[in-house]
Amino acid sequence: MTKFTSTDLAQLLHECGGEDDIPDQGVLALDETFEDLGYDSLVLFNVVARIERSYPVRLTDQAVADATTPRELLQVINSQLAVPVGGPGLA
Repeated sequence: MTKFTSTDLAQLLHECGGEDDIPDQGVLALDETFEDLGYDSLVLFNVVARIERSYPVRLTDQAVADATTPRELLQVINSQLAVPVGGPGLA
C-alpha cells in the first residue's frame, strides 16, 4: 500500500503555492489551518488535482473543504489509498 506523507504534501503545497524553497526538509505544521499557513483555496485545488493524477484517489469537494489542516487532508488522502482498487469489499 502506498502512503502519502507530510513531506509529500509539504512539497506539493510549496510547488503549487509558488514558493521556491521548501523550508526544513519539507516540515509542515500539521495542525495549523491552511489559511494560517498562507494557502488559499486555489493552491489546495491545484494540490488535490496533482494528488489525484499521481495516486489512485478521488477526493470529493466536501472532503477537501472539511479538511482545514494538513493533518486532516493527509487522513482523507490516506484513507482513500487504503481502499482496494474497485472500491470497498472488492479486490
